[in-house]
Amino acid sequence: MAIPVSDLERSRRFYTEVLGCTEGRTDTRWVDLNFFGHQVVLHQIEGMGPVRDTNPVDGHDVPVPHFGIVLEWENWHQLVERLRAKKIQFVIEPNIRFKGQSGEQATCFFLDPDGQALEFKTFRDLSKLFATRV
Repeated sequence: MAIPVSDLERSRRFYTEVLGCTEGRTDTRWVDLNFFGHQVVLHQIEGMGPVRDTNPVDGHDVPVPHFGIVLEWENWHQLVERLRAKKIQFVIEPNIRFKGQSGEQATCFFLDPDGQALEFKTFRDLSKLFATRV
C-alpha cells in the first residue's frame, strides 16, 4: 500500500518509533516500510488532507478509508500496550467486536500524523478471519 503524507520525517518517526516498522528503500520523497510483514510506502505530497467519513460497524463509527493489519493475539496486546505508553489517542478504543459470534475479534483504531485511520485487530482463533457471522 502506498499512502500520502505531508511531512515525510514526521511520518517516518511515527511508523518506526511508535509502530515498530523497519525501513527498506528510501528516497528524498518516499520511504518503504516493513509494516508487520507487508510493504507500506510513505509518499510525501503537497496539499493533502484526510478523508473523515465513517460507517457504522457493531456499534462504532469506523473511519473510512482505513487500513491496518491482523496480528497474532499476544502481538496485538503488546502493540496496544505500546500505543498506550506512547499516549496514542484512539479513535475507537481497544475492544472486542462481534462478541460471541463467529469472527469475534479484538480491534482498535487510531490516526497516523496525517489523519489516516489505522486498524489493528486480532482473533483468538485466526481460522475465523474470514468466517461469516451466523
